[in-house]
Amino acid sequence: MAIDPSMEPMLEMFIYETTTLLDQLDEILLESEKSKNLSSDNINEIFRVMHTIKGSSAMMDLGSISTLAHAVEDVFFIIREDPARLEPVSEALFDLVFQASDFLKAEVESVQNTGETTQDPGAMIAELEKLAAIMRGETVAPKAPAVDTAPAASEAAPGGAPDASDKPGKVRVFFEEGCQMENIRSFMLLTQLHDVCDRLDSEPAHPEKDSSLSAEIVKNGFTVLFWPASATDDVLRVIESSVNIKTYELLEETAAAPAAVATTGAKPTAAATAKAATTEDAAPAVLPGKAKQNLLSVNQVKLDQLLDLVGELVTTESMVIGSPDLRGLSLDNFNKSSRELRKLTDELQDVVMSIRMVPLSGVFQRMNRVVRDMCKKLGKEVDLITEGGDTEVDKTINEIIGDPFLHMIRNSMDHAIEPPEERLALGKPEHGQITISAKNAGGEIMITIADDGRGLDKAGILRKARENGLLTKAEEDYTEKEIYHMIMLPGFSTNQEVTEFSGRGVGMDVVRKNIERVGGTLSIESKQGEGTTFIISIPLTLAILNGMALSVGNSTFTLPITSIRQSFKLGSEQKLIYNTDGSEMILMRGECYPLIRLHEVFHLDTPVTELSEGILIQIESGERIACVFADELVGERQIVVKPFPPFLGKYEIKKSGLSGCSILGDGSISLILDANSLMKANL
Repeated sequence: MAIDPSMEPMLEMFIYETTTLLDQLDEILLESEKSKNLSSDNINEIFRVMHTIKGSSAMMDLGSISTLAHAVEDVFFIIREDPARLEPVSEALFDLVFQASDFLKAEVESVQNTGETTQDPGAMIAELEKLAAIMRGETVAPKAPAVDTAPAASEAAPGGAPDASDKPGKVRVFFEEGCQMENIRSFMLLTQLHDVCDRLDSEPAHPEKDSSLSAEIVKNGFTVLFWPASATDDVLRVIESSVNIKTYELLEETAAAPAAVATTGAKPTAAATAKAATTEDAAPAVLPGKAKQNLLSVNQVKLDQLLDLVGELVTTESMVIGSPDLRGLSLDNFNKSSRELRKLTDELQDVVMSIRMVPLSGVFQRMNRVVRDMCKKLGKEVDLITEGGDTEVDKTINEIIGDPFLHMIRNSMDHAIEPPEERLALGKPEHGQITISAKNAGGEIMITIADDGRGLDKAGILRKARENGLLTKAEEDYTEKEIYHMIMLPGFSTNQEVTEFSGRGVGMDVVRKNIERVGGTLSIESKQGEGTTFIISIPLTLAILNGMALSVGNSTFTLPITSIRQSFKLGSEQKLIYNTDGSEMILMRGECYPLIRLHEVFHLDTPVTELSEGILIQIESGERIACVFADELVGERQIVVKPFPPFLGKYEIKKSGLSGCSILGDGSISLILDANSLMKANL
C-alpha cells in the first residue's frame, strides 16, 4: 500500500516517531523477558506504543502496519484488564511480539525507501488472535482479521463507555502560527487523548477527512469534547506535552471527573479570566498555555550543512588572521579582536560538534536483541553485559559501526560460546558471557567486545591460511597477533558449515573495512579455552581532527595525531638497515621497522633526502608499525577534513595513503595521510 500524496509532508515525522517507539518496545520486551516479569507499567507502556503506532499509521493509510499494531494492542488490552491471563502464554507472547516488532520495522523501512508497504501481516494477526482467544478462555477459532481504518474521533477508548448524559469537558486548542496541516495535527491530538479518555468528540468532527478544515481551525481553534477516564488533569497534561500547540483553554468542566488545578504561572486568556471571575467555587477554569518544547528534531542534512559552514568559517578565519599582508605590522587592536574571534569560533565549533554526537546505547541495545534471538535458535545461554553506553560519537560513525558490531556478536555467539553442556563439562558457568564496553580515550573512543568462549584456534587458523595460500613466510615466524589477524583477510573462514549466521567466507573482513572507513582500527586478543577480545579504536568525529603538519619539499601533509607513536631525528640509537629484498628498515631498540619515504611515495622534489637531515615519525595502525620520513615537522593543528572531489575517485587516491585534504590558514591545501592505507600500499 502506497502513501497518500497528501500525507507525504508527515512521512518523516511518522518514520522517526514509529522507529523510536519500536526501539522502546524492544527494550521493554528484552528487559521483561530477562526478568521473567511483565510489570503493569510495562504492560501499559506496550499498550500505549501499539495504540500510538496504530493511530498514526492509520492516519498515513498504511493498513498493514495499522492492523498488526491493532492486533498486538488487543492482546495487551486483555492483559491490562487481567494480568493473570498472561501466565499460560507468556513465552509464546514474547516470541510473537518480537516477530511483530521485526515486521513493523521492515515495513517502516520499506515505506522510507519506496513509499509503500510490501508485506501481508495476516498470518501474524491470526496467531495473535489465537493467543487472545486462549487468554480469554475461548475454544472457538477467532474471526479473520479485518482491515483497520483510522480511529474516528468519537471512537471509545478501551474501558467502559460512560453514560451519554454525562456532561463532557471542553477544551479549545490553538496551534502555533505557520505549523500547517492543522486538521492532521488535530487528529493526532485526538489519537493521543484516547489513552486518557473513555470517549472523545470534537468540533469540527473528523478533522482528518477534510484538509479544508485547517483554515477553520486556524481561525476558531480546535475544540475537544472529552469524558476523562480518571481526571481532567490527565487530559490537560497530554495537551500540554503535544507539539505545535500555542495555547489552550478549558471552556467547560466535566461532570465525570474533577477539574484540574492550575500548576504553572502563565497568564490566562481574557476569555478565561472572565469565566474564572464568574465561577466562585469552581477550580481555576483555565490552565496556562503550554511551555515551549525543549527538544527539536532536525534533518541530518541541515546539520551536515551547518558543520560544513562552520568548517568554512574556521578556515576563513585562519586565512584572515594569517594573511601575509599583516606580517610585520603592529596591530594590537586587531590581535585582541582576532583572539576573541578565535575563542568564539572554537566555541561554535564545539557546540555544532556536540549537536551531532549521539550515545552508543542505541547500538548496544540492538545487540541485546541479536543475542536473544540467537540464544533461542542455537540453544545457548548467553548474558550480554554493556558498559559505557552513554559514551557519545558522531552520528555518522554511530550508523556505520552497527554492521561491524553485528558481525562480531554473531561470531561470538556462533563460533565462540560453547553449548551449556559443553561449558559445564569444561568447568565453566552454564551461561556464557559477552561484554561490550566503551570509554573515551583522548581524541578516540575505545570499544571492546569480549566473550568467555573457546578462544581462537591458532593451529586451525594457520592450517586454513596455508590451504588458501595466504602465508607469506614460514609458519613459525608468525607472531600470535599476526595469526589472529588472519581471520580478517577477505574470504577467510574456519567454519566448515554454512549456517544461518556464518560460514559464507565473509564477515570479519567486512568488520575491518567498515571500521577503517571511519578512520578506526581493530585488534584482537585471545586465549584458547578462555575467550576472545576485539578492541576497536575510532575517532570521535570524521569532520575535524587534530593533526601534525609535515613538510616535504613544497608540499604539506597532515598526519592524524592518533596515528603517531613518536617522532625523532636519526641518531646513534637508530640505524638504517636493509631487508633481504632491498627495502629499507629502521633498527631501533632491537626492533626493525619498515621505512616509508614520503618524497618517493608521492614523487616530490626535495633537497632533504638524507635521513640525518630530515625527521622520522613512527606511525601505527592496528598491528602495523612503520617509520615515515619527511623534511620537517611544521606543528600540531586542528584541521577541517574535506573529502576529495568525486571526479578523482577513478584514480583510487585513498589506496595510495591519502584520506582527504584540508585548507590551511594561508589558503594552501594540505593532504591528509591515512596511516593504514599508507602502510598497505608501501609495505
